[in-house]
Amino acid sequence: MLVPMTETHVPRGGRVRLGAVDGDLRVEKNARIEADGAVTVAGHAEFDGSAEVTGDLDCRSLSASHGDLNIRGSLRVAESLDGDDSEIHVARDLKAGRVDVDRGLHVGGAADARTFDVGGTLEGHGTLSAERVSVGGRFLLEGKLTARSVEAGGMIQIHDFELDGLSAGGTVRIGGGTVRKEVDVGGRFRADGPIEFGSIDVGGVAELSRTSRGGSIDVGGMFRADEDLAFTHLEIGGLGEIRGNGRGESVEVGGRLEVGGSLDVTDSIEVGGSLTVRGLLTSGSLEIGGKFEARRGVITRHAEVSGKIRTQEGLKADELEVGRRGRVVGPLIGGRVRVDSRAEVEDIYGEEVELGDHATARRVVGATVRLHRQAVAEEVVYRDRIEIASGAQVKSPPRQVSELPKTPL
Repeated sequence: MLVPMTETHVPRGGRVRLGAVDGDLRVEKNARIEADGAVTVAGHAEFDGSAEVTGDLDCRSLSASHGDLNIRGSLRVAESLDGDDSEIHVARDLKAGRVDVDRGLHVGGAADARTFDVGGTLEGHGTLSAERVSVGGRFLLEGKLTARSVEAGGMIQIHDFELDGLSAGGTVRIGGGTVRKEVDVGGRFRADGPIEFGSIDVGGVAELSRTSRGGSIDVGGMFRADEDLAFTHLEIGGLGEIRGNGRGESVEVGGRLEVGGSLDVTDSIEVGGSLTVRGLLTSGSLEIGGKFEARRGVITRHAEVSGKIRTQEGLKADELEVGRRGRVVGPLIGGRVRVDSRAEVEDIYGEEVELGDHATARRVVGATVRLHRQAVAEEVVYRDRIEIASGAQVKSPPRQVSELPKTPL
């Protein structure tokens, strides 16, 4: 036969000193409990309305409703900590099986539970360990965070972390750490320290302040990395900037991308507007809708630039195409080089070189050279064959050689 637990009752506005409680504890509104060493409750602790415990509290389970519960010491709950229309403040450490609080939870020391579900604000000044953290409003933590997944409807601000996944509807500001799977942010994301990540998906603005590396990055608006960045796929809807060196598999940018160092991409680069690389660019393929500028560009397959090209040492590709009315400063080097109509270029080196209608070049060196209607070249050096259409001209007589001169790259 089961014997029901006894209940210790603290009435409304009561002031009591408690130590060990053999059974349940029920506390009414505006009560104050002074701990005799620590308050240890064998059963369930129930707080109806605002209340205060001046020391440590240890219980099997705890529920608080319709008020603020202040624990001036540490709180240990073997099973569940529930807050219905309440806000819970723990001055020192918190340890619980699971936590489900409506309005807010504030912890001064270390916090540890399997799950944290907080409707309003979760704020911690120490470390926090959990399998899952879910916050409806703001999540603020000063110590290290270790969890599988973290999500917030509003804002997340954490410093040191090791996570599987992180998600927020509003803004996220983090220090340095690891997110093994996905970072998913609806608004703005900023990392103040170095991070490792599986993927980053941000609807608005993303900023990485320190050297970081990981998988894919997808940003709807603006993206900036202040130091070196390693990635698999980088996709930016608007404007992007990497102030250090960039290294990845592919890049896709709707507007403009600027790189302060070098950019090494194994597969493809597609930029709707302009691409500026202060150092060396290497890529499998390159497609630029507007302007391209680099110290040197080496493309293993196909390169196509519709607007202006400016390099100090040259742009090289297996197949290279300059768009209509394009303007090129610096040498072009390739297997097949095609300059579209009315484009203006300087020196070209290739196996097969073609100048479109009304295009102009300073020096053309190629095995096979074709000048379309009204094209103009100041000098042509060819090995196998030259074709000059009606109205095209070479200002000095074309010169055939048995071996082409060495290319700049």
